[in-house]
Amino acid sequence: MSNRKYHLETLALHAGQEKPDSATQSRAVPVYRTTAFNFRDSKHAADLFGLRKSGNIYARLMNPTNDVLEKRLAALEGGAAALTLSSGTAAIYFAITNLAKAGDEIVSANNLYGGTFTQFDAILPQGGITVRFTPVNDFAAVEAAINEKTRAVYIETVGNPALEVADIETYAKVAHKHRLPLIVDATFTPPTLLRPIEYGADIVIHSLSKWIGGHGTGIGGVVIDAGKFDWTDPKFALYNEPDRGYHGLRFAHDLGELNSLAFILRLRTVGLRNQGPTLAPDAAWIFLQGVESLPLRMAKHSENALKVAQFLSKHPKVAWVRYPGLPGDALAEKYLPDGAGGMVVFGVKGGSAEAVKLVDNIELFSLLANVGDAKSLIIHPASTTHSQLSDEDQRKGGLQPELIRLSIGLEHIDDIIGALEDALALI
Repeated sequence: MSNRKYHLETLALHAGQEKPDSATQSRAVPVYRTTAFNFRDSKHAADLFGLRKSGNIYARLMNPTNDVLEKRLAALEGGAAALTLSSGTAAIYFAITNLAKAGDEIVSANNLYGGTFTQFDAILPQGGITVRFTPVNDFAAVEAAINEKTRAVYIETVGNPALEVADIETYAKVAHKHRLPLIVDATFTPPTLLRPIEYGADIVIHSLSKWIGGHGTGIGGVVIDAGKFDWTDPKFALYNEPDRGYHGLRFAHDLGELNSLAFILRLRTVGLRNQGPTLAPDAAWIFLQGVESLPLRMAKHSENALKVAQFLSKHPKVAWVRYPGLPGDALAEKYLPDGAGGMVVFGVKGGSAEAVKLVDNIELFSLLANVGDAKSLIIHPASTTHSQLSDEDQRKGGLQPELIRLSIGLEHIDDIIGALEDALALI
């Protein structure tokens, strides 16, 4: 595309793709179902493997379908480059292990998705990486947790499931003061609502399975590199010491004009090439269909969710409601002026037993462990998605036993509220 600064709605349809496809003249992005790609000659093959030239080698490393998706998502986020992976969880794990090794530490907010918390609390320590948890937006605690072993600060834009909004800009200032990258899981706030890089984030992660895909039909993740962090600080050994897998290449120094993309290039050539969390091209194509309608869908998700939150906040059987779009959330007003997303959480009077009764008896909503579908979804996190957390860790993460998590879909708002009204009448 030209140097014109296009709007997000236009980028969602066009970024990353030649018009039409140069090989076939196809207007839609083709699905390239191939394991490998021909080389022009032996020198061309050697240059590709030696990172002297860019191009297609093997589908575990790259694929033209995935390439369009990566470029499109990088453009939407305002990043320099992106890499798709087999799941959002894989994106988180490989982003962390792409900058930290045994003996290193990460400082993370504690209001995380249950799977991420378990990865940080139980799995990363098995490889010698320690995660220090701090209350969200408690910057004194963040400062106290950072030490000479810290290699990154990690947050979610909007916590899952308690929906606290992180003060991204302040987190970035604290991280950069200590010459650390800020990693942001922005799954709950796709780039048509919030672009964390504009507030100082260095690495942005999404589960593509959620709103970006938008229809509950694929599993995938993406890591987006702002391309602004200086990896030459000696504490980042993975970028400054010779890499045995690439004949002593130092990723922060020896990539020439691509040194600014050291993080994403190492993620592709070390994480993807050697450990293989590859996104299939068919899944990439599915997510491209979702990206095209993302601006329209997110506006409607946000509109419907706000109306649901307003309805619940006035209902006599509801004890409390949380939605970033309700009045009084200063951080939401700053970071989410164009819509606060599709998630609403609330607690019913009567506690956990009544919450489960509502979940089991509601119509229209699907009871399943996902969010971001075009259809409305419901779940009781304390007994499902966050059940691996202890009661204490659930409370620290803002998860009450009676909390019900709603992912508000694109159905007519009267039908969504009608289903909730009927279910509330049963408890």
